[in-house]
Amino acid sequence: MAKKSLKNVTRTERSIHFARREAAKVLRCVLKGDSERRAVGSIKSLVYKPNVRNKKATFALVCETLKHLAILKKVLAATNILRSKWKRQAELIYLITYDILFGQDVVSTGDAESFVLSHKELLRSSLARLVKENASSSLNLFPIHNQNNGLSKPRYVRVNTLKVDVHSALQILQKTDEVKQDDLIPDLLTLPTGTDLHSHPLVLNGSIFLQGKASCMAAVALNPCPDWEVLDACAAPGNKTVQLAGLMKGRGKVFACELNDQRLKRLEETVKLAGASNVEIHHMDFLKLRPNALKYSKVRGILLDPSCSGSGTTFQRLDHLLPSYSGDQGKDGAEIDRINNLASFQKRALLHALSFPAVERVVYSTCSIHQRENEDVIESILPHANALDFYLATPFPEWPHRGLPVFEGAQHLLRTEAAGDMEGFFIALFVRRHDQIKHLDKSVISESHARVASGNETQVDLSLPKLIRKKKDPQLDLKLELNPRLTRRKIFLKAMRTHKRSILSRLIRTGFGFPKVFRLLHIINSRKLKTVKRHMQRGNLLKSKSG
Repeated sequence: MAKKSLKNVTRTERSIHFARREAAKVLRCVLKGDSERRAVGSIKSLVYKPNVRNKKATFALVCETLKHLAILKKVLAATNILRSKWKRQAELIYLITYDILFGQDVVSTGDAESFVLSHKELLRSSLARLVKENASSSLNLFPIHNQNNGLSKPRYVRVNTLKVDVHSALQILQKTDEVKQDDLIPDLLTLPTGTDLHSHPLVLNGSIFLQGKASCMAAVALNPCPDWEVLDACAAPGNKTVQLAGLMKGRGKVFACELNDQRLKRLEETVKLAGASNVEIHHMDFLKLRPNALKYSKVRGILLDPSCSGSGTTFQRLDHLLPSYSGDQGKDGAEIDRINNLASFQKRALLHALSFPAVERVVYSTCSIHQRENEDVIESILPHANALDFYLATPFPEWPHRGLPVFEGAQHLLRTEAAGDMEGFFIALFVRRHDQIKHLDKSVISESHARVASGNETQVDLSLPKLIRKKKDPQLDLKLELNPRLTRRKIFLKAMRTHKRSILSRLIRTGFGFPKVFRLLHIINSRKLKTVKRHMQRGNLLKSKSG
């Protein structure tokens, strides 16, 4: 069949030609991420990137090809078409073969189309033969539709208050759609199911963000004050990062950490689009941040949304279309090992977040429905959290779905249900007891107390065992009898013997001032332990009443 020049085809045929190429790039990225279990983004996020022009056609092509991918691979294997140079363009061949067998008529607008069309009859006869051979189980050859079982969710959009106020955005959107303001999150608007806003001017200029309700709840639960310094530990793609910047009214500072190069680019794009000038991006691993570094000495809020299984957003992310998806996700050995590894990382990340010396509020959130990644992680670190004077608070007390009752205090955790809410999310909020934060201004302490008094948060008593004490130092005990002022010295020496990371929090709880704490830590980090003892014996670091 002769190939048509792109100059001689209709506008529709030209659009389909380029949509196939864009869909092939997305499909290649999706399949590679699925095979390596390291997805760069969801199908939707990849399709709706700014560089994809024909988003609607590209999205439809990718989804339909993925639905039929199993049968397409069988047909192509039976015909031995996917060979030589075309093997390197397998994704494009899948798309064209889908259109020939199940979709619309294909016009020869390119070399790939001409090649597949030359085998059109062979492909169709191969499909008929496969159906006949599998007549008894022919339903398994074709995709099962209606994956959402009739459920539908509204379209949520979050107003970027750094660029536009909620009332103005509401008025603009109401000109074309039915819009309501959410009862729980003031900056969130609700539109009818299926509303497509990807090309809306407010989306393109960053005035509103397409973000689910459950995803918005994590930043609101952190509830940072405008002048705080906060840290978004695993920031990409950046929706929660810029939401924090908006909640802080563009003031203060938001440190955004991201290790992955590709996800970092997405984070930078999101921050630039939102106009969040108070966001400082760090291309590094959150676990390698030094909590006792001077740069992070004023971090008072941390949002930790670590890598997870994503089991709560499988339908929203269209993961049920991926080759690796199974209805028994989480039950096979490989998936269980993966979830256990994720839970181990999540635990380390949460312990690290709690170790920052000035932090008052830490939100841990996942888009997983697995207990192993949620309640089990929280239960395992409760003794450590209690030792650092944190308690579990109750974000959104009016929310009906709470944590699974697997330990005392789980009622303070928050869950959103994948079935009813169409997204399965989990949120835990840790708050440091205010009487232990010596460096806070009285106004901030009063404000924080007001949050508890207003009913927005409730405290849970964590009845946990005390830390095991080390053996006493006879020489130090003798000195204490002669000089009672050495009490703090004893605590410092014990902390120094155990672990550097715990030194700062223990010193703060016992009344040491921050300048002296950092001076001591600097000496410790330079391994000048004799200098530490000499300073302490002279009393140079213990003259003031505060430490």
